[in-house]
Amino acid sequence: MKIEFEGQSIEFHVQYGIRKKTSIEIGSTGLIMVKVPNNTSTETIMKTVEHHGRWIVEKSVARARSQEGPRVKEYQEEGRFLYLGKEFSLHELIDTSGLGEEELKSSLKKFYFSRCKKIIGERLNIYQSQLRVKPKVVEVVESNTQWGSCSSGRKLTFNYRLAMAPIEVIDYVVIHELCHLLHMNHDRSFWRLVGSIMPDYKEKQDFLARYGHTMSL
Repeated sequence: MKIEFEGQSIEFHVQYGIRKKTSIEIGSTGLIMVKVPNNTSTETIMKTVEHHGRWIVEKSVARARSQEGPRVKEYQEEGRFLYLGKEFSLHELIDTSGLGEEELKSSLKKFYFSRCKKIIGERLNIYQSQLRVKPKVVEVVESNTQWGSCSSGRKLTFNYRLAMAPIEVIDYVVIHELCHLLHMNHDRSFWRLVGSIMPDYKEKQDFLARYGHTMSL
């Protein structure tokens, strides 16, 4: 099915089923799926999609942009960098006075490390109380492969680039690693525990999968 919304065409598939409410999902491939209760009229479906048209367009555009390669970073005052999920000019994050490109890059990395340590510490205090666990060691590190890790010796590590993510995504990684203090494997019990603290954790996983490559220097 298809509708026109503010000059843009929105194509979508409809899935009928035994359900009480209508939901709209946009898959990783861009497929828009509208899940509706059995016997929902075409008119009602069209009105629902039109009502959520702005959200659908924005999400679709964001998904398309996420498929693009990361932009080349500009290490100058007006260069744009992420911090807690929002873009800032470089000079809003660090002092750029008289610094060359390599010095700016080094200073910015120190900024992220410092902020990440502070944020992780604050979030750990919240969630370790809820889970009644406490790690022996916590470190912020540089990694190209992991956002966080937990060792058998109860040492937690977190990627400094998490400081670029929204706070709720940071929370997910913190909760994930704290839960490993109780369940070292990714078994059903582990995910059940994660979900008990953060029911929508899959959305945070999806965010990291889609936008993690943009969180870089």
